[in-house]
Amino acid sequence: MGYWDIPEGTDCLQKTWITTKLATTLGLVGSAYHIVAFQPDTAAEAFRRAGNVTVTMAAMGAIFGMGTCLTAQAREVPDDPLNYFVGGCASGIFMGVKTHSATTGTSACLALGALGYLGKVAKVEKWRLIGPPEL
Repeated sequence: MGYWDIPEGTDCLQKTWITTKLATTLGLVGSAYHIVAFQPDTAAEAFRRAGNVTVTMAAMGAIFGMGTCLTAQAREVPDDPLNYFVGGCASGIFMGVKTHSATTGTSACLALGALGYLGKVAKVEKWRLIGPPEL
């Protein structure tokens, strides 16, 4: 069962688990590329960097999953893209807190919120990124 198979605003733990797993995977892949591109001096430094990025991404995925689901429940409007904006924004705020930067938090809130909003709109309206358009 995938993320989109679970109705919005239901089974928040399962939806959060799925977004956390996805974000953790992205964190591992991203940190691997970063370690290859900017090689650390020691193996300990490599593990510290990889762990820091992976845990941060996992936390952001969990915040996004729980934020979207709880917002859908609280607003009683399950398929509204605004729920995804709230989840993305909450993840961005976490990034600002982690970096001790209000500018980073505000920028990430707006960027991740917009990305979440557009992602949900794309899913609802069945946008196609590749292939011929459906007329």
